[in-house]
Amino acid sequence: MAALAASLARPPEPRRDDAAPREPRAAGPPTAAPQPAPDAPSALSFDAAEKESVKLAAGAAATVEVSVEEAGTVDIPELGLSATADAVTPARFDVLATNPGRYEVTFTPAAGDRAQPAGKLVVTSAG
Repeated sequence: MAALAASLARPPEPRRDDAAPREPRAAGPPTAAPQPAPDAPSALSFDAAEKESVKLAAGAAATVEVSVEEAGTVDIPELGLSATADAVTPARFDVLATNPGRYEVTFTPAAGDRAQPAGKLVVTSAG
């Protein structure tokens, strides 16, 4: 069997070193480089029952948490944000407001249909 396999197999080709040496590639600018991690968004918390105002600089990212005493929905209508909350879980919003202004925060209890003022998010001019 070995003789049969040897007769059917191709003989090995001799190694050729006639290839011209390759020139090293010119080093170009890297296509990607590690960057420092961005600053973590600031955390802004307030209680809807206190009707507090919290400040945020325009262009700064923040996580806004609104605590409530009963189940319902917290809204920041001018930013198009809405989240549910209850006594143990605050409403949470990731915010990147670019326009300075006062943004009303409202709370609507689950058992009701009227939004109540819950505070203000005050976005101040950057700089």
